[in-house]
Amino acid sequence: MELILLLFIFVLAAFLGFELIAKVPSQLHTPLMSGSNAISGITVVGAILAVHNDSSGLSVWLGFAAIVLATINVVGGYMVTDRMLGMFKKKGK
Repeated sequence: MELILLLFIFVLAAFLGFELIAKVPSQLHTPLMSGSNAISGITVVGAILAVHNDSSGLSVWLGFAAIVLATINVVGGYMVTDRMLGMFKKKGK
């Protein structure tokens, strides 16, 4: 039962994410992506807690992979945001 509930939540989140991206104008994709990348910080914290609480081999490797991928997502999001904000700065001589 729990697996079915988790699968339902995953499918619902994927559907809502697809609908959100499809409905948002393309000018707002970068700020939306930056915000969603910041949410990946929650993934980093959750993965650290999961690795800390369960020290079996598989969970440690899955937690490590989640930490690495979420960190790449957070850093990439901040780089894109920085570049986007740089586009609005006045060009000096």
